[in-house]
Amino acid sequence: MYEVLMGAVALLAGLLIGTVFFGGLWWTVRRSVVSAWPVVWFFGSLLLRTAFALGGFYWVSRAADWRYLVVCLTGFIGARFLVEWFTRWPAEVVDEQADGGEL
Repeated sequence: MYEVLMGAVALLAGLLIGTVFFGGLWWTVRRSVVSAWPVVWFFGSLLLRTAFALGGFYWVSRAADWRYLVVCLTGFIGARFLVEWFTRWPAEVVDEQADGGEL
């Protein structure tokens, strides 16, 4: 029972880490487009997101079983698809852009 619980915690941790990482990337791109200093946004965001992800993976790896780290990585990759799904453009905007319309 302990292993199942730890696997669930590792999966949730991976989802959280991935959501912060990829959600932060989406937020950074949106903010840097209108910023006067986009390089500061990108570099600062890269440092913060990477530090958070490495710290999260380190926390999970302290469980001393590589399988939990694999489950955490699976959650991290799954969060990428979730963030992509939640932040996609509405179909009408994409269709309008394909027709040559303005955003």
